[in-house]
Amino acid sequence: MMNFGGLLKAFDTVMMLREAAKRLTDDTPPPETSLSAQTAQGIAGQVEARLTNVVVAALEEAFDRDHARLELERAQLEEQRRRAEEALRLELRRQMLDRELARLRLLGGGAMLGWIAAILLAVLRAGAMSTPGRIALAAGWLLLLGGLGAAFTAQGRLGALAVERDGPVDAGPPAVASLWLLIAGLALTAISLLL
Repeated sequence: MMNFGGLLKAFDTVMMLREAAKRLTDDTPPPETSLSAQTAQGIAGQVEARLTNVVVAALEEAFDRDHARLELERAQLEEQRRRAEEALRLELRRQMLDRELARLRLLGGGAMLGWIAAILLAVLRAGAMSTPGRIALAAGWLLLLGGLGAAFTAQGRLGALAVERDGPVDAGPPAVASLWLLIAGLALTAISLLL
């Protein structure tokens, strides 16, 4: 930022030196002026100097005010950007939690349907099943119930993760176990039909 007060003082000095040089090189004698005219010129010069100083001070104050306003606006924009980034990060985390929760509900629903189907299978074919088929069906029931329990446990862990603002969205080992127990339970139930 330029110092306008210094610039105006330098300009006044150059102008006064120019006027002094003009007077020294001028061959005509100075006009006769009265004391009141010289006094009026001196007072006018003082008033002009004071007005110049007031204008310079007002300009400096205006520039300082504009600079402070720009800094405030820059800080407000930075704060708004930071808040928007934080809101976006939280929204993405919420969406990830929702997707994982929907996946776990699907696994739990599949385990529940598989278990109900295995019960119906046992009721309808109880007399026609061999002992290894009944053992495979019972093991399938247990695996399907284990998958259902693991899905519920993983959903509970996701509920605890939803409260946190940071950290990975991972339901942990129960989520993985839920999928594998569901697959194994359905496989054993299908094998029991063949035995």
